[in-house]
Amino acid sequence: MKVRLNLATSPLESNRRFTMGASAIGFLALLGLLLLSRQAYSAWSSDNEFRIRQAALEGQIESLQRQRQTLSSFFDQPETVKRRQRAAYLNALIQQRAFPWIKIFMDLERILPEGVRVVSIEPKLAGDSVQLKLVVGAATDEGKLKFLKTLETSPEFSRIQLLNESRPNRADQTDRVMLELQAQYSVI
Repeated sequence: MKVRLNLATSPLESNRRFTMGASAIGFLALLGLLLLSRQAYSAWSSDNEFRIRQAALEGQIESLQRQRQTLSSFFDQPETVKRRQRAAYLNALIQQRAFPWIKIFMDLERILPEGVRVVSIEPKLAGDSVQLKLVVGAATDEGKLKFLKTLETSPEFSRIQLLNESRPNRADQTDRVMLELQAQYSVI
């Protein structure tokens, strides 16, 4: 026969609920710790990749800055500056030769009345238009007026300014009136 005797001063209590609750909380805490650890590792990994890319880009920037300084010092040398100025001068000459001389002479031929001739033309390129300085000789005042009217109504010429009008003193000249004028010629 078995007799249950409790000789303790306080009755026996079961800690089973506490143990189960503590185990569940511990398991959840461990699971949370694992999730946070994984998140921290992925953040560290992506930051590490970013730092590696940033270091590579900074290296490229430094390399490009050194290259730029080398090129800048090369282009600032007196010999190179002279070559650049000469190239700019030659490019300006080439651009002047690219001026549409045939087109301007065709347009002037169309608007020049009888008894009026072009003595000189000085073109200066300015973007899509050309600034022309013309010296024109006319046999009569009527021819001069006709030329100015047709020049003003022509779509190719604009901003016409009469700079000077003179009458030659020599009797052997065929032009009685010399006009010096400035006009803008539309290349397009």
